[in-house]
Amino acid sequence: MIAKRRQSASSCSRGFIKTLTFSCSACIPDRIQAEIIEREIDPLVQKRPDHNHFTSRQQALLNHQAMMRHANKKMKPWHVVPNCRVAVLVSLVLIVMVFILILKNNGKHDTSFSLTELKWSSSRSSVQFHPSVKFVNETEVIWQIPDSPKAVLFLAHGCNGRAANFWDRSQSCPNCIGLPEERLIVLYALARQFAVLTISSTGRCWSLRMEKYKVKGIIEWWIEKNKLGKLPLTALGASSGGYFVSSLATEMRFSSITLMIAEGVFDSIDIPKDYPPTLFVHMPKDRTRKRRIDENMETLKKKGISVSEIKCLEFPLTPKLLSDRIPGLEETVSVKLFNLFNESGIIDEKGYMRNDGRTIRWNDILNKRKLSPDKFEWVGHVQEELNLAFAYHEMTSLQCEQIFNWFESHIG
Repeated sequence: MIAKRRQSASSCSRGFIKTLTFSCSACIPDRIQAEIIEREIDPLVQKRPDHNHFTSRQQALLNHQAMMRHANKKMKPWHVVPNCRVAVLVSLVLIVMVFILILKNNGKHDTSFSLTELKWSSSRSSVQFHPSVKFVNETEVIWQIPDSPKAVLFLAHGCNGRAANFWDRSQSCPNCIGLPEERLIVLYALARQFAVLTISSTGRCWSLRMEKYKVKGIIEWWIEKNKLGKLPLTALGASSGGYFVSSLATEMRFSSITLMIAEGVFDSIDIPKDYPPTLFVHMPKDRTRKRRIDENMETLKKKGISVSEIKCLEFPLTPKLLSDRIPGLEETVSVKLFNLFNESGIIDEKGYMRNDGRTIRWNDILNKRKLSPDKFEWVGHVQEELNLAFAYHEMTSLQCEQIFNWFESHIG
């Protein structure tokens, strides 16, 4: 048995604890037992030095003591075995804990921004809306130029959108709507000294062939009219607007572009060598689009074109989120809507959307609570924020700092 212990101890020492020293206080009960035996025998030895006169019990105790001393001298490392097992067990527990933390941090409720950023609005900025509106070739064009602009930004809306969605209603733009995400992108751009130009598509979505040259002509006319020809030109398009911008970039010289919730049309265009650096802002929950974006990023990289991506993840609703994001929506209404969504099961116990906002008939719930959508002017605004919280397919301003850092990093 001692030989087996020696072999086990030697193996454990070589394999696991070559350079470690373990405490023996909790793992050598036989040594403690030997000390107890010594305390019992020592007085007897002093009184009766003649060992031949010991009783059978006393002699047995002496024999056991001698055996334990011999074992401790030759088998000193044996106590490493249980210590080694404890060390391995502790290591396994730590590995499992780290693995759980990694899974938790990469779970569905992760976010790529601080929730305090949700409150960014015009009230926190000195920038105000003073847009100019003009119809050029029967096309709505709305813009604003800050003092001392350093670049130009063309914004292309998605399907069912229009230029008016980017601007708050005002005397200079009475038909403007000011959807929460669109307006915040404009405010952020103006705060970063970008001149902003928005153009409405002719149809419900952008036509890549019919409108490309018309929009190119409008942009060039507007730049010349406002004497901005020496400034870098950038573009951001969302969804249908992202496809449009990816195609337009083959005809115009942009310093860089951003394609939001769109993979672009790179499989149907000839990509020139001087194609602009491209940033993809997308929502990985849309797995099909994510896969296509990954493929297009590789295609652009192989052609030597600078690319990057920003992933937008879901976030929970809060009682005041809608009033923080939608100017004019009272806080009391925001709290009531949050409670309504909670009671109706639209959000889970942590405030996360159970489904995309487009698939939920929350307007019917408003009707039942005598808050008719016909009288509730914020339906489109609330819808956009619900879509954004679910993070499947929606325009977003939450990553504006990263987006404009990208633009500025490519301004020569």
